[in-house]
Amino acid sequence: MTTKEKITEEALTLFAQKGYKGTSVKNIADAVGIKDASLYNHFKSKQEIFDSIVELIMEHISGLSQTLGIPQYDKSDAPISGFYIKLDLDGLKKITNEAFVFYLTDPYISRFWRVAHMEQYGNPQIYTMFRKIFMEDAIAYQEKLFAEMMEQEVFYPGDAKAAAISFYSPIYLLLSMYSDQPERKEEALEILDRQIEEFFRIYRKKDEEED
Repeated sequence: MTTKEKITEEALTLFAQKGYKGTSVKNIADAVGIKDASLYNHFKSKQEIFDSIVELIMEHISGLSQTLGIPQYDKSDAPISGFYIKLDLDGLKKITNEAFVFYLTDPYISRFWRVAHMEQYGNPQIYTMFRKIFMEDAIAYQEKLFAEMMEQEVFYPGDAKAAAISFYSPIYLLLSMYSDQPERKEEALEILDRQIEEFFRIYRKKDEEED
């Protein structure tokens, strides 16, 4: 691990423990085992350290998409439903469970999650960034996906955004509930599976109903 990587690692740990505001550059330098001045050779400010953490989070999320083979959200008109149309209920459960466990247990995302919730009212800029990544972009992706599924008559017609919120809200809630208890992930997955089954029953057309 390079010194720059160690700075990012220790900073994220301290932010998760003490909050962004409660962590000084000196705290980070001490945790790394370097002088304050040496830290500034790698980052100009505490904000720049945090920005590098966000970039790392986005790399981890992109890596998950590549691992699972799912299309990434890029706000273009390129369709994203082709991969999902092929999924049956078990396939949807599997891919959703894998993503859920990743978000729950990834050492960077799980700490970033704690930082964001600690700073929800103390640092609106941090929480706004968290909200964009883990709420707005997630719902926008699923709204686009479900709109395509409805257009292709794989899903029953309806409000795609409402469907996206219906699908994602339990995931977000379970991540919030179990973020400090990742060892209970099997319990969370059991609940999540029931939510997926209900969503599938409500929105997905049966094979004989599809054209």
